[in-house]
Amino acid sequence: MSRDDSRSFLPTSAESEIVKKNPFASIDQTGVGQLMQIAITKDRSKRPNIKLGICGEHGGDPDSVKFCPKIGLTYVSCSPYRVPVARLAATQAAVADAISAKR
Repeated sequence: MSRDDSRSFLPTSAESEIVKKNPFASIDQTGVGQLMQIAITKDRSKRPNIKLGICGEHGGDPDSVKFCPKIGLTYVSCSPYRVPVARLAATQAAVADAISAKR
């Protein structure tokens, strides 16, 4: 599967509900997200202070941005035009975590 040829299969896959969102723009949290969690856990067991993050389209997707701190990523990077959306999503995630911590 490649982003370059996704126009040939992505609309059909979405219509058939094989994928819920564009996998090239939003992290599949139950599939790829779990693999990321495993990699992060293993990496931190060797280097606890390593900075890990994502970049690209995923770094500007609100759902992906909110997911990143839950699995231990320390930063996201995205194109300049997506920065406001990413910052808002990160703020919303931080506020939600703070509210949950007070309960």
